[in-house]
Formats: sequence, structure tokens, C-alpha cells
Amino acid sequence: MDERISAVGPLRRLLVKPELGALVGAVVIFVFFAAQSAVFRSPRGIANWLDPASTLGIMAVAVALLMIGGHFDLSAGVMTGTTALTVGIVAGEFEQSIWLGIGVALIVALVIGFLNGWLVTRTGLPSFIITLGTFLMLQGINLGLTKLFTGTVTAGGIARAPGYDVAKWVFASRLTIGGAQIRIAVLWWVLATVLASYVLLRTRFGNWIFATGGDEVAARNVGVPARRTTIVLFLTTATAAWFVGTTLAVRLTNVQANTGIGQELIYIVAAVIGGCLLTGGFGSAVGASLGALIFGMTQLGIVYLNWNADWFYFFLGAMLLLAVLANRLVRRYAEAARR
Repeated sequence: MDERISAVGPLRRLLVKPELGALVGAVVIFVFFAAQSAVFRSPRGIANWLDPASTLGIMAVAVALLMIGGHFDLSAGVMTGTTALTVGIVAGEFEQSIWLGIGVALIVALVIGFLNGWLVTRTGLPSFIITLGTFLMLQGINLGLTKLFTGTVTAGGIARAPGYDVAKWVFASRLTIGGAQIRIAVLWWVLATVLASYVLLRTRFGNWIFATGGDEVAARNVGVPARRTTIVLFLTTATAAWFVGTTLAVRLTNVQANTGIGQELIYIVAAVIGGCLLTGGFGSAVGASLGALIFGMTQLGIVYLNWNADWFYFFLGAMLLLAVLANRLVRRYAEAARR
């Protein structure tokens, strides 16, 4: 029996929530920057820091599900670049419908996700090693194929592709809320968080995710399809990478071959800040989204206060260390509550 169904008091249930630390951190960071910058707390400022948080949040939610299931995907960042470049090459360089490019990109992402999951479950090697290999291969493929098809390191011309206007409405339009222009990606981020939370907390598959991440051998012994669960989680991460990559391609209309490289660590950091344990079996989608929100607020808050942007990574690293220590204490408290 896990922390979601243990018979404990209301206060203890609150204290062992994976997302509690991220919620407190988000409130503190918002108050800190809002007190010093009128722009930060204005509707326009809020729209600005929700923008980077949204695409990061979509990926962080998927990565959090995978981490709860006990695995990592170090190819998630570069995969967003692979899918974006696929859209750019098919729609821009080959002058096909952008929807054909988006469809091909989805197939590419799903194949990569399936291979990652299949190799992890069949070889027994750590997902860290498998996906590190995928990361390096995709990095080379992105650069090599982009140069082959375009002669440069950029795939462009997406805005001229048939169907672009509709794709822009779906992936890159803006909504006017409170006088501010909010990217539609924020809406998709909220929907992804709600859907992932429902799956985790209200479905049998959610139970399988927690069981697989907690103890895969024990999970298989009680009938949990751990291998199938792991493959589906890698497919979920790949689908999120496709969605974010497509969003970037449609929004920017020109994609660099190095797009997404290094972002996989940011996704993991957001998930860990949101309460996910590196050992698996513990975490939440809401917490991962709050981790992404912290990232967005910190990134733009530093700019609004005219601080040196280099300090952003210092704060990110500090938040990661604090989150890991806090998660460790919360996990111990949760284990004590079940005794």
C-alpha cells in the first residue's frame, strides 16, 4: 500500500504530498519577484513567464510519469529537435503539407520511444545508458540529415507550407485573457497536467506506474504488466516531445539542428523539484508542472530585475539540491506513516 491510500491524519497526508514543496517554492518565488518588479506581476509579465513554463511543463509532466515508473529518458530534449526538424524538412524543404510533416514527425517520435522502452525492458540495462545512446545518435542524425537535405544546419520555410495557418492556430495561437496575450501552449500544458493527474490517481494504469517504479520485480509478481507499462511511458515521453517539437517548429518556422540539446536535464530538474524521486515510485504530475512554473518565473524574474542571467543556473542548481533533500525527508516521513 502506498502513500496515496495509507490511513493517516489530514496533516500527515498533506505533508507527504509530493507537490507540497514545489507549491511552497512557487509561492515564495512569485512573492519575491513580484514584490520587486511591477512588470513581473503585471498581466503581460505573467504571460511572458508562463510561455517558457508551458512547453517545459508539458515535457516535465511526461518525464515525471516516466520517473515515477522508475526510468529516465535522456533523449527527450533532443527528440523535440528531431520532431521539429522532421516537420521543417517535410513541410519546408520538400514543400509538402505541414500536416503530413506533423504526422511523419509523430511516427518518428513513437518509433524512437518504442525502441527506447523495448531496449530497456529486453536488455535490463539502465534507462540512463540506453537513452544516453539514443541522445547521441539523434544528435548526429539531426545534424547530418539537416545538412543533407538543406545544405545548412537549419530547416526553414515552414510558414509557406500548405495548412500552416490551421497548424498555427492549433499549436502557436494566442488567447486574450485579462488583457494579456497568452500562448495556447499554456492551455495544452494545463490539459496535460489534468490528464496525467487523472491517470496517475484514478486509473489502474496509474497504479501500475507507481508499482513498477516502486519495485518492478514485486510488481510483476502480483500481475502488473511492468514491461508494457514501461514501454507505454516511453511512448508518452516521445509523444510529448513530438508535441513540443511541433509547437516550436510552427512557432519559429525555422529550426536549428541543435534544437532541444541540453533540455532533457531541465525536464528532469523540473520533475525532481516537483517531488519526483530519482529512485522511482513517488511523485506527481502537478508537482512537475509547479517545477516548470518555478523555472519560468525564475528565468524571467532574473531578467526583469536586471540581474546577470548567468545566476539563473546557480538558482536552478540550488533548487535541485534543496528539492532532492526535501524529497528524501518527505519519503522517509511517508514510509514512517505507513508503519
